[in-house]
Amino acid sequence: MIQVQIDEEIVKELCKEKIEAVLKDVSKELVFWDRKELIRRTCISWNTIVEKFFHDPRFPKYKVGSKWYFPAEDTTRFLLKWLSEQPRG
Repeated sequence: MIQVQIDEEIVKELCKEKIEAVLKDVSKELVFWDRKELIRRTCISWNTIVEKFFHDPRFPKYKVGSKWYFPAEDTTRFLLKWLSEQPRG
């Protein structure tokens, strides 16, 4: 007869590490976002984006032809900074 013992805390920690690694990879999957991806990632309508921060000189954006592109990592950093600057209440 074979008996196996599993330390649940170790299993939980291994699962947590694997999930964090997968999430990190998924978030870096895209090098840049287009307008639709920016809307999806922020859950903010295009009109509100334009009104609130699109024209902020710190907001990273590039127009290629008729489409806007936003570098994923730089845009994420900007959005977190911008959000922290917003009044609460």
